[in-house]
Amino acid sequence: MSGAPATAATRRRRFLRSPWFHAVLALILVSLVQGFFLKVYSVPSGSMEQTLSVGDRVLVNRTAYAFAEPQRGDVVVFRKPATWGPPPQHGFARTVVGWFGEVTGIGPGNTEYLVKRLVGLPGDTVECCGASGQVMVNGQAIAEPYVFEDLPFDVGSLDCTTAVSSPRCFGPIRLGDDQYLFLGDHRSNSDDSVAACRSASAGSDCAKTASRSDVVGTVGWFLYPFNKWGSDGLNAAIGGSR
Repeated sequence: MSGAPATAATRRRRFLRSPWFHAVLALILVSLVQGFFLKVYSVPSGSMEQTLSVGDRVLVNRTAYAFAEPQRGDVVVFRKPATWGPPPQHGFARTVVGWFGEVTGIGPGNTEYLVKRLVGLPGDTVECCGASGQVMVNGQAIAEPYVFEDLPFDVGSLDCTTAVSSPRCFGPIRLGDDQYLFLGDHRSNSDDSVAACRSASAGSDCAKTASRSDVVGTVGWFLYPFNKWGSDGLNAAIGGSR
């Protein structure tokens, strides 16, 4: 009988030293970190150029809004709402891989995420354009030094009052209690909240918004390419946005 406890202890030590145990433990730790604190995100399109480029790997701070509210000017990753379009269709193998990604936070998931600039907060009225072509929030023009390749606007010949309106024009859009409006920094190449509103025939419900529950977090750190590594390059890219 005296040998039984020793045998059990030996088996427990072997189990704790097993590479399989270490692999599972590492998987659980990575899953917890990506699920609750930091998530690796790959930028899928050029809609945020030149702040973020296609293929950039960034860390998303999932705790950014744990004790604070989203702020205008934040670069935000959020789940693509159903109102933004149908989800991508995947085969069985890709769906299984996506399921693993959803559970562990490692690799691609089945949920589609977007990254955009937060411009409109609940209760805001957002429109374009001001006298010089600026986006207006609650009647005030906002500074947007980050905008890349904006849509054409020419005062007196192609603005929001001319017979042929500038494609930059939209709104006014009044946001509800749980509605957030997002625009891409690459303004002329972004399927964002107001993409369907930039025409004279757009209806009053043309804007696509996201809710607070859709928001995952803010982009906080460049992982790749290595020449952008860290937060300094990202701060330079998004700084002055508010």
